[in-house]
Amino acid sequence: MQVPEELRYTREHEWVAAAGDTVRVGITDYAQDALGDVVYVDLPAVGTEVEAGGVLGEVESTKSVSEIYAPVGGTVVAVNDALASEPERVNRDPYGGGWLCDLAPSDPQAAQGLLDAAAYRQLVDS
Repeated sequence: MQVPEELRYTREHEWVAAAGDTVRVGITDYAQDALGDVVYVDLPAVGTEVEAGGVLGEVESTKSVSEIYAPVGGTVVAVNDALASEPERVNRDPYGGGWLCDLAPSDPQAAQGLLDAAAYRQLVDS
């Protein structure tokens, strides 16, 4: 299981990468493995306002449908349109080509309050 050190994580298995004034959001390697083959991803429209912990979208797999939760509050500024035709990118490359959306956080420091890699590893190992 991959847990990149530079990312932050939620207890619901989303990851966050800070990049300037925005954060990129995806689901973790652990989450995509638990879901199985991803067949559909439902993402919010650009401009959507989200609250931390609120539903950001859904990932549908051959096993189940799982909600994606916003790790931080803010505005959706970009979505990974490639997932519409290639949802399996989430399985192949959850930390790269399988990213879900970019948010402009309402609190630029909010991501710092999320789990670091060591704490996330401890969460999934328990």
